[in-house]
Amino acid sequence: MKYEYKTLADIRHKVFKAVSKMAFEDCLDCIENMPYEIIEGDIATYRDSVFLERAIVGERIRLAMGLSLRSSDKRRPITEGIELANKPEKYYEPELINIIKFACNACPTRSFEVTNMCRGCLAHPCVEVCPVNAVSMVNGKSVIDQEKCIKCGLCAKACPYSAIIEHERPCAAACGVDAIGSDAYGRAEIDYDKCVSCGMCLVNCPFGAISDKSQIYQLIQAMNKGNDVIALVAPSFFGQFGKNVGFNDFKRGMLELGFNDCVEVAIGADICTIDEAHDFLEKVPNELDFLATSCCPSWSVMAKNLFPEFKDNISMALTPMVFCARLVRETNKNAKIVFIGPCSAKKLEASRRTVKSEVDFVITFEELSGMLDAKGVEIVGTDKSQNDEATGSGRGFAVTGGVAKAVKDLIEKEKPGMEVLTFKADGLKACVQMLNGAKKGKFKGYLLEGMACPGGCIAGAGCIAKPSVSSALVNVAARTSKLKLSDESKYSDKIHLLQENYK
Repeated sequence: MKYEYKTLADIRHKVFKAVSKMAFEDCLDCIENMPYEIIEGDIATYRDSVFLERAIVGERIRLAMGLSLRSSDKRRPITEGIELANKPEKYYEPELINIIKFACNACPTRSFEVTNMCRGCLAHPCVEVCPVNAVSMVNGKSVIDQEKCIKCGLCAKACPYSAIIEHERPCAAACGVDAIGSDAYGRAEIDYDKCVSCGMCLVNCPFGAISDKSQIYQLIQAMNKGNDVIALVAPSFFGQFGKNVGFNDFKRGMLELGFNDCVEVAIGADICTIDEAHDFLEKVPNELDFLATSCCPSWSVMAKNLFPEFKDNISMALTPMVFCARLVRETNKNAKIVFIGPCSAKKLEASRRTVKSEVDFVITFEELSGMLDAKGVEIVGTDKSQNDEATGSGRGFAVTGGVAKAVKDLIEKEKPGMEVLTFKADGLKACVQMLNGAKKGKFKGYLLEGMACPGGCIAGAGCIAKPSVSSALVNVAARTSKLKLSDESKYSDKIHLLQENYK
């Protein structure tokens, strides 16, 4: 996982810091020299060649500026096409998630291999269970014919010595929608018709060959131009910048960095909770067998793509990000609004045409960390202080089960004696299994919660803290919030206004 890959995290941070510094200083002429500043000396540290290291960093710089990767068939400057990125408005060239081909190790695709633990046993169950006769005994040892093998894994399960192991490239193993394939040279390739931009391939690639595009350059340009720029911070910020950092501590850091204001997206989560609770009460079970949450864009896109028969079962409630942005826009019509969170997919959500999000930029906690370092700003935890606007239910959205719990708690408060059945799944593979269960009628009358990232938003591709640490601190923040349930929010009556204004 990326949280454990300290070397990769350090390189990514240096790139985000360098791009941020260049943007704050408005020094486009600095770009060509940046790979030499990030990768110093003439001896390779991470790969076989220092020149390869710098070439990869050059592509990372382009992605961090929202630009596409360059073809490596001839010499091209890092700044190629820079005029496209050089504007203080929302920008990146599709596609969002990219593979730097010459950084990819062309890891072996999924296969089963017999190790030297094979004892050549008399029973040879691996041979017995293979449905296509791909396993045989050669010189007293088990051998798998890879051309016949159908990757069912029965041989591995049957071996009493655990002598047969499964190989799978980490990025493909992490992808819950089977969007990772191979090109003609065995390098990883993304099928963008399947990809839902969850970023789990990015998180799990040990070679750091996969990266998403950023808008930090355009965001800083907007700041430099003197725009009012307002930050919206996702509930998963707890733990990302220190265990003692509360919302007021985080806000002080954002103001010092150059933002004009900072707002908790948990406020939008409260409005989302109220909307989904009303949705559930109106439609389940009279119109729909079950209702599924809507706040995770990767989950909802995957569900609609793979299970089109359930498109009406996914709640039509706007996400917390959109609710919060629209709320802020009511009194800040000309401001630039920036969502700061854990997620690659939010970058796509902010750009979609079907719903006006009111979000101008999306950056991750990891990208924000580079901006802070570039300007020498430190977020200091002083008192774990919170504001009194968001509720514990809204803050709990960041962890698996938090959305369903918030909706369930509100319904059961409004309808005493009513029990709301819930089921949660995190990780897209588990979400697919959950919806397969729904196809079989397993979840009639249920509220289903889907999260693309294992553990919830606190494990998003843009996080910098270990999920276990962030999860614990989110739970503490939710538990100690002055306001408990979402209907206690002073914005609880804003749902219809925020929806009607954008129809």
